[in-house]
Amino acid sequence: MTVYEPSSSSAPPPVLRRKITGHVGFSNLPNQIRRKSVKDGFQLTVMVVGESGLGKSTLVNTLFNSAIYTAREVLHPAAERPKTVAIENIHVDIEENGVRLRLNVVDTPGFGDFVNNTQSWKPILETIEQRFDAYLSQEHRVRRAKMVDTRVDACVYFIQPTGHSLKQIDIDFMRQLHDRVNLIPVIAKADTMNDDEISDFKDRILSDLSFHNIRIFEAPIYDDDDEESLMECTEIARAIPFAVVGSERVVRAPDGRIVRGRAYPWGVVEVDNPAHCDFGKLRQMLVQTNMEALRAHTNELYERWRTERLLSMGVVQDASVFEEISPAERLQEERVMHEAKLAKMKSAMQEVFREKVEIQENKLKQSEVELYARHLEMKEALKKQWRQLIERKEQLENPSSPDAVSIFALVRNCRPKHEAA
Repeated sequence: MTVYEPSSSSAPPPVLRRKITGHVGFSNLPNQIRRKSVKDGFQLTVMVVGESGLGKSTLVNTLFNSAIYTAREVLHPAAERPKTVAIENIHVDIEENGVRLRLNVVDTPGFGDFVNNTQSWKPILETIEQRFDAYLSQEHRVRRAKMVDTRVDACVYFIQPTGHSLKQIDIDFMRQLHDRVNLIPVIAKADTMNDDEISDFKDRILSDLSFHNIRIFEAPIYDDDDEESLMECTEIARAIPFAVVGSERVVRAPDGRIVRGRAYPWGVVEVDNPAHCDFGKLRQMLVQTNMEALRAHTNELYERWRTERLLSMGVVQDASVFEEISPAERLQEERVMHEAKLAKMKSAMQEVFREKVEIQENKLKQSEVELYARHLEMKEALKKQWRQLIERKEQLENPSSPDAVSIFALVRNCRPKHEAA
């Protein structure tokens, strides 16, 4: 048995790996979680958005192999459909092999059916944020035992199979909602184009998404995934945007098989055949493989929205209240801060001393220049006086010079008279 002693350092204790020699039982934890999940059931909220006539209802019924939209058709016949962008919710419980799924489908009839569709995304964005707000209000309740997750886990956006590029309504919608919901773009009615047209159309769509910085949901890749899982995630990523075909009808293939698909004079399009469309990859991402990843990423998007919402309401959180700081760590932090303060003061004093020394050096250099200039000036003056004295001496020593004659005459006049006689 390994005993961990408390340490004053902030570093976490090392992780020791041991191989058990007998059965303990914690390897059964995944089974416990599975039994609990099967008992409680699962929940998935999917929003479908697209223009009318793109086969949204058919694709949802095909995805879950059930008549999801039957109830809505009874409640809202075609003659009574709303003429504006409306939000319709469909709640269905589906069971498969003892596993129960509470499916919530959020439909948006009327999207893109107006002459001016510049603001058609706004009611959908408001609906998503209202669901976030409802979940936030549940988190603030005192008793949270029966919280209902109203958040949208995935938004399947249907793109019209024009074969050119994304329309402005598509760009506006995805640019406004890509940071609020997991976007999964699909090309509706892919059986109207051949393989080359679908490939070119996918490239144009991906180019538009990259140009407008629109983020779509991508299947996560984990470090411990095996090669099969990695290959599966890679194939799903390459298929985005999914070119799908929906059909609830059962038809006979040319080889005699009974399949779900659409029969045409030129052949049969099989819904579940990966060579005909990407319906299987879409179902794999949405239901079979990445449902929990979708829910986890939805929680990340919600946390970002929650932070923005609380900050806009003026709620400021001090992160230090959640930290446990020991006195030794606090003293160490204060010591480090004090040393940093002393180092800053020392640097400031050195800077002041350097400036003063520089000022004095400049003054001394200036004085030295002035003294040297005065020295040169006095030296020139003395040289000038010396030259004048030399010239004067030469004049006096020359008998023929007027100055010398004047001096000799003055000397004779100044002699005594007896000397003159």
